[in-house]
This record gives sequence, C-alpha cells and structure tokens, in this order.
Amino acid sequence: MSKIVVVGANHAGTSCINAILNNYGTENEVVVFDQNSNISFLGCGMALWIGKQIAGPEGLFYSNKEKLEAAGAKVYMNSPVEHIDYTEKTVTAIVDGQKHVESFDKLILATGSQPIIPPIKGVELVEGTREFEATLENLQFVKLYQNSEQVIEKLKNKDIHRVAVVGAGYIGVELAEAFERLGKEVTLVDVAETCLGGYYDKDFTDLMSKNLADHGIRLAFGQTVQAVEGNGKVERLVTDKETFDVDMVILAVGFRPNTALGNGELELFRNGAFLVNKRQQTSNPDVYAIGDCATVYDNSINDTNYIALATNAVRSGLVAAHNVCGKDLESIGVQGSNGISIYDLKMVSTGLTLEKAKRFGYDAVVTEYADLQKPAFIEHDNYEVKIKIVYDRQTRVVLGCQMASKEDMSMGIHMFSLAIQEKVTIERLALLDIFFLPHFNQPYNYITMAGLLAK
Repeated sequence: MSKIVVVGANHAGTSCINAILNNYGTENEVVVFDQNSNISFLGCGMALWIGKQIAGPEGLFYSNKEKLEAAGAKVYMNSPVEHIDYTEKTVTAIVDGQKHVESFDKLILATGSQPIIPPIKGVELVEGTREFEATLENLQFVKLYQNSEQVIEKLKNKDIHRVAVVGAGYIGVELAEAFERLGKEVTLVDVAETCLGGYYDKDFTDLMSKNLADHGIRLAFGQTVQAVEGNGKVERLVTDKETFDVDMVILAVGFRPNTALGNGELELFRNGAFLVNKRQQTSNPDVYAIGDCATVYDNSINDTNYIALATNAVRSGLVAAHNVCGKDLESIGVQGSNGISIYDLKMVSTGLTLEKAKRFGYDAVVTEYADLQKPAFIEHDNYEVKIKIVYDRQTRVVLGCQMASKEDMSMGIHMFSLAIQEKVTIERLALLDIFFLPHFNQPYNYITMAGLLAK
C-alpha cells in the first residue's frame, strides 16, 4: 500500500482525491491537509452571491471534509503546512495548534494561487510574508468564501455608496457588475487600456467596455493606482491621473502561483509555478503538482504555459491521480477555454488572440463574421453573434476563436477548443457538417461563413 499526501483540497485537490479513492481506494492511504475551513468554493460564483443574483452561497460548494472522509481519506482542515522535507519525505503541518509530522510515499501539491499584492501606498504586507494586511477599513481582496462574506457584511453599512474595483480581468469585471446591481457608484480601474485583455482582442473588449459604461460603471483604464488613502477607513483612491472619492476598494489585480512549499527544491516555470510534465510530475518524480500552482501544456502554442482556470485544475487532478497510483496517463493539453456573462452580454474564447498569436511568433491572420443566430423571420430572442477566428497564414491551422452575443452561443467554443487541440485547418471548418433548423441557427451560419471568408 502506498501513502499519498495531498496538500490543498480545493478544485484540483478534491478532483484528485476523489479520483484516487474511486479508482484505487483499497490500494492507497490518502492524507489531506488544507489551511482553510472549507473546500470546493466556486469563486466564479462569488460575484453572483455579492450581487444578489443567487439566493446564497450554499450552492457554491460541491464537496466538504465529511464527503472526502466518507470516501476514505483522512482530512485535516485549518491545518497549514509549514515545511516539506523532500529528502526524508515528510510534511510538517499545524494541526489543532500543534506540530504534526506526516510521512509520505508520494506527494501531491495542490496549493493553488495567491492574490498579487500591487505596490500601492496603503496596501501593506505582513512583515516576512506575502500576506496582505488591510490598514484601512473597507480595503480588501476577494478570493475566498470568507472574503466574499466579509464584503457582503460590510455592504450592510449604508455609508458605502462608492466602490472602486482595481483590476479589469474576469473577477474585476464581474465584481463591478455585482456592485452596480446593488445600486453602488462603481469605478473600474486598470493599468491596461481595456478590460479582459488577456482573453480577447480589442474589438471584443470594446464591446464589454461599452456594455459596462452603458450600465453606469465608470471606466478608468490606462491608469496606475498609486495609493489608497483615508483616516481609518477608505476615503480616496489615487492614480497617476485622477483621484476618486470612494468608500470601498476591492483589489483584483490577478493571482500568482503559491509555490513557497517547494523550498527551492522543485523546478519552477518563468512565472514561479511548479514546472510539471504531462503526467503532472515535478522535477522530483515522487512529487506531483496540480491546479493553479502548476504549469499546463498549451496546445495553441505547442509548449508549456501557465493558465489558471478551475477546469484546468480539475483535469490536472484527474491526470495526477492515475499516475500517482501507477497508471500511465498523459494530459492531452489545454486551450484555455473560458467565458463570461455580464448584463447578458456573453463572451467566450479559446486558444490565442491575434495579439498573442503574433507575440508567440505565428504568422497569424483572422477571419470574422457577424450575423443573427437564427433566420431574420424569427422575430423574438434572436440576437447577433460576432465571431473571430485566428489562424496561421502558412499552415492554415486554427489558433484561437472569440465569440460575443446576447445569445447563448457558448457551446460553440468547445468545437473550436477541439479544433485547436487536433490542429484543424480553417478550410476544414468551412466544410464542417453543421445542421440547420430555424429554431437554432441559419443554413449559412456565422461559423461556416467565417470559414468561407478566410483568405
């Protein structure tokens, strides 16, 4: 029997633990450490909770300690791991206030990510750590269940009218919508000149920017935050261009892989993530890394990359589970498929944007098209869909796709994800067998038309 220790039990960890126990439970002992009081919180749903678009947080959890232990694991919650000895193969954690040493045969690191702490006056680090300490009331990050709970509690204060969200990635944009839905005056700030720039080209991000502005959210793009000021509580946000009077500041500038437990003994990627192979093994063959603390194999660039998404985390957990138990299973790679819905504007993407494709050295070009989802004689619930396909001029291989609409066309992006994975050419897309029925689409639909118009 092999003893497997898992450090971290959120999306990647939970996926991995369940796969081990469901497939190899009688053959292995599984011990789990997590520093939090809860697991499996769907952070992508916290803006829905904060904005009162769902009744409460209960549905945002899909597992817990009791479920994992019922399946056969030993789980220590509220038990941060302090040190890992890779030579002696031991994990030292704090359990019930006491040091607890656990040996292992195989180790799985699912330590996730931590919020990036920007160099802003008024945002302080706890000495000797990378932990954030709020020196002003109503200044905070939002990542964990507890953070969301704190924000909701603070918003009961009727004096909080104006909220600034720093960071216009997915979380920042979702939170901006949530606060506006609560009737707050919202300012969205980012050093970039647009929102969602990591996932879409500017013609698409402009659609979202207009969507946000049309709903009353003030956009302060191209501005570097310099300070958060106030007398005991947040009163002002200062950038290099403006000063905003605000009552709350949310920092959502992004996340970095949490890899401190590597102790300098595991090879790291350029951004500090654990460098893993397609079996999720680190440079130490008895140590695996999964989820946001680890790299992925990106099929759109045919190379190792870092793409922090819950879906990638779950898949990496499945791959590690089988390999750690002796079954040889390689990841088939990822494309970074993602989506967002703000005020009913739905945007999805996969693979590379045109800008990213050129940055990675491709001779990239695009074909694009816009049309109604259904024939024009369908007079209700029939919205325009905008599509943009990125492909390589020489090989003709599809590199990425972006789609936007009030229509729920999201399932279409999965086809493009597979196309990138399997190196499908743009010409093959143009001849793809897509069925037609007026209830669903048009005979010459936007996917076919974009393929036919490719140069």
